[in-house]
Amino acid sequence: MNRGAAGLFGPVRRALHQLRLRLFPVRDPWQRLPYEAPLDVYGDGARHGFDWVFEGDSMIAVSSVDDILDWLGTCQYESDASLFREEDYWQHPHTFEQLRRGDCEDFALWTWRKLVGLGIDADLVIGRRVPPGSENSRHAWILFRDGDDEFLFEPVVRDRHEAIRRLATVRSEYIPEFGVARDRSRFLFAGYAYFLQNRHLGRAASSTGERVESRGAA
Repeated sequence: MNRGAAGLFGPVRRALHQLRLRLFPVRDPWQRLPYEAPLDVYGDGARHGFDWVFEGDSMIAVSSVDDILDWLGTCQYESDASLFREEDYWQHPHTFEQLRRGDCEDFALWTWRKLVGLGIDADLVIGRRVPPGSENSRHAWILFRDGDDEFLFEPVVRDRHEAIRRLATVRSEYIPEFGVARDRSRFLFAGYAYFLQNRHLGRAASSTGERVESRGAA
């Protein structure tokens, strides 16, 4: 297939892929699906891909998770709109080391690189917090394994006991959507299917409401 044909059928494949996800029976948002996540679903900040996160040298030496927590404690949360006048901008870890300011993606990207550098099996995860409300927006965190245990790491949280918790105790507080493994392979969680299904239902409800309102006005 030539490039023109591939470009033509790309949107069709994406539409079929999303239709498949909207029909997927979501029993556990944390279930990993056998699909590669397209780069563009991670957000505008993911414009460089994920090999880019590991390029260049780091100025911060760490030898343990405690060292990572110590350094993160010297950093401040600040939104992309405030720092860069952009809605979604991902700092390279080297830039984050210089500024020591950033949002959840910047904290998570730096932490992910450092954990992987320590030989830890860690994933970068993009998803949402629950319950719905002010926290139910796009968020980034880390999952990592230690033996048979799996932990959720919130790099922006300063309290060490709250920053790293067993996944089993916090599963209900998050809806994961996309992940990147330490080998930079991209994957989807069933939480993304859950998001698409709810968005589709919301649109359907909105459309039904508009029709009912139109009939009433007539």
